[in-house]
Amino acid sequence: MESSPQQVNWRTHTTLVLLALVYVFSFIDRNVIAIVLEPIKQEFGASDTLMGLLTGMAFAILYAGLSLPLGKLADGGANRRNIVAVCCGLWSFATMACGMAQHFWQMMLARMTVAVGEAGGMAPSVSMVADLYPPSRRSLAMSAFMLGPHIGLLAAMVLGGWIAQEYGWRMVFFVFGAPGLILACLLYVLGREPGHGVFDKTRGAQDERPFFTQLNAIIKVDGFGWIAMGCALAGMAGYGYGIWAPTFMVRHYDMSLAHAGISFGLAGGISAAMGSIFAGLYCDRLAQRDVRWQVWMPMLGILISLPMGLAFLLWPADAFWMLGSLKVPHAIAFAALFSFFASWWAPLSYAAVSHVMTSRQRATGAAALNLFLTLFGAGLGPMLTGTLSDLFGATGGLQYALIVTLLCLLISAWCYLKASSPYAARIQALELQQTQASQSDDPVDLSTQGAVS
Repeated sequence: MESSPQQVNWRTHTTLVLLALVYVFSFIDRNVIAIVLEPIKQEFGASDTLMGLLTGMAFAILYAGLSLPLGKLADGGANRRNIVAVCCGLWSFATMACGMAQHFWQMMLARMTVAVGEAGGMAPSVSMVADLYPPSRRSLAMSAFMLGPHIGLLAAMVLGGWIAQEYGWRMVFFVFGAPGLILACLLYVLGREPGHGVFDKTRGAQDERPFFTQLNAIIKVDGFGWIAMGCALAGMAGYGYGIWAPTFMVRHYDMSLAHAGISFGLAGGISAAMGSIFAGLYCDRLAQRDVRWQVWMPMLGILISLPMGLAFLLWPADAFWMLGSLKVPHAIAFAALFSFFASWWAPLSYAAVSHVMTSRQRATGAAALNLFLTLFGAGLGPMLTGTLSDLFGATGGLQYALIVTLLCLLISAWCYLKASSPYAARIQALELQQTQASQSDDPVDLSTQGAVS
């Protein structure tokens, strides 16, 4: 596989599309529970805190813990396409099992199994996307791949709400779990393992050091820590908002599940997809002038999105448009703007990490970033919001909880600002090392060089 030709062709694009579709259903299977929180809560008699635990920490701990060794396996030479295909099949089966749960503990166990499968999806996929395209096209390719959450949000909210209302919440998990089995087969048959670092000037050698020594070196890479903390805090706000916003609309506007799903899904999914592609296109251009735009642009998107999110939560509940017999809250316009700008930070952060890692560090680097994003974002975000909602009380509690959660974006933006200088220093150092390596017959092992002064 390492001898793959250094070219972009139809097979490259096919692999990217399949990886993106796998990520779409990964996000659906992980987050579709958001649209059916209320009926699950009522059936099992759970509190908002327990539902936050179900949607957050029950998933996050296993996902984050297993993604690191699976990322290391991908960096060590294992076929990344096969890892993603097998894991996609596993989490799709587990998603369908969620629909069969008869007790809260069974639902918890099924959710944890979804996490076990999805742990092997993200990091190897990010590593593959980085190797499918040259660095000058990497942010756009990563943004196309990162359309997954936005398309997934659209499908989960719009279709999930309707399915739950018409056929019950259990059917939602069956309908969204089954396609993943087909995608796993298609990826295995049609996907292409590109090989490690085929577009890099120099390729990092396989790192034989102990795993935690390698992980320590990755964490110490200049700029990585600040980017990871920026992602963690943005993830807390984003996951807390994304999981609980449909429930907020059901409670605040007295909507049905289908109504809330259609309104939030269309506004958030479409605008977020547009924002992600916009960010990838313009970041690639801006980074040609100054590499720091790779972390400045996520910071800018976060700062613009915050007031939009607050406006969505605070806008009067009695202000709405009428589309036939359908009420559309004025606040949904702010939800769309929030999604457009808040969609910038994730793909650009993963692209930034792929730039500062060698080809043999990318999957582990992406998994390390996932560790921060999953534990703080997917884990703490929904649970913190649910706990604050219980503390603030039944009347308006969820609204105030979401406001507090969104304020994490301010600290996240500061982290990205702090990342800009060390990020630029790391890029400059890698370019210098690659230039020196190209002028020498002796290969430079960049994989063992963690932090660069």
